[in-house]
Amino acid sequence: MALTPATTPPPLFPNALALNETVQFGSGNKQGEATVYNYEVLSNYNWTSPERNNPYQEVAAGPSGIENGYNTETPHEGNTFLFVFVKILNTGKDAIYAPSANQFVVYSNGAAYNQSSIPTSGVTINQVSGTQYVDLTGSGGTVGVVRPGEGNALDGYLIYQIPSSFSPNATYVTCSLDFVNQSVWKLS
Repeated sequence: MALTPATTPPPLFPNALALNETVQFGSGNKQGEATVYNYEVLSNYNWTSPERNNPYQEVAAGPSGIENGYNTETPHEGNTFLFVFVKILNTGKDAIYAPSANQFVVYSNGAAYNQSSIPTSGVTINQVSGTQYVDLTGSGGTVGVVRPGEGNALDGYLIYQIPSSFSPNATYVTCSLDFVNQSVWKLS
């Protein structure tokens, strides 16, 4: 009996968009564009926060308290941090609702991962430029209104913790942009 060579399983999302591809959503005067345009992988990261880097709080905490507001995030063993950069632009005439941070889900090697933002607003991550997407969309990243025009676009990053062994060729970002449109981008 002849052996049959192993076949590669089909991609999870065969019609996925490439990075930097834009998708339209909405209708009438309430239209927008969404783009997943970049990603970065970090084994850990350092962050600061205006709340935790407040000189008054540092003095009150004393020498053993807050140390200049710096914090280090380390993933669970065997994991890494994936930063996904997204942009939402209002191309219509009226304000639109932006997808929440939780509407962006990463699928890697068949498993789903939700974003895991830092729960403090105004965070600066030393190794990554930009702003957390959740800071751009309102309280807790659940509500966001985008006014028309390029200057009002939401442009930020989402943070995911995924296995270190992930492959960009098998990793996708999905988002329900509105009640009708769901889009998928492939990282490579």
